[in-house]
Amino acid sequence: MIHEIREYVTVPGRMPALVRRFNEHTFGFFEKHGMELTFIALTEVGENSNNELVYGLRFEDYADLERKWAAFQSDPEWQRARADSEQDGPIVAQIRRRILNPSRFEGA
Repeated sequence: MIHEIREYVTVPGRMPALVRRFNEHTFGFFEKHGMELTFIALTEVGENSNNELVYGLRFEDYADLERKWAAFQSDPEWQRARADSEQDGPIVAQIRRRILNPSRFEGA
């Protein structure tokens, strides 16, 4: 099992649009493509505390991650929802991601 952590820094003032897109679209597309969301939150204290959304996904392995993200990104319904959500301008200024592998830890 591996975990992907994604941090989205929004364009200033665009966090409400990103939260709306997650609530109205993204969660459904994660489910459609078998992507297991393990947590999601807004950063309240720390760097980018006014405009950062952080979430985690769990995958079986790297092949599972690549396959599911490819299907998600190429889904024409997702592409339409994303474009519609950005009619007032871009939402995300920066994406950071990390892949975490807990396999070396017995308690993980």
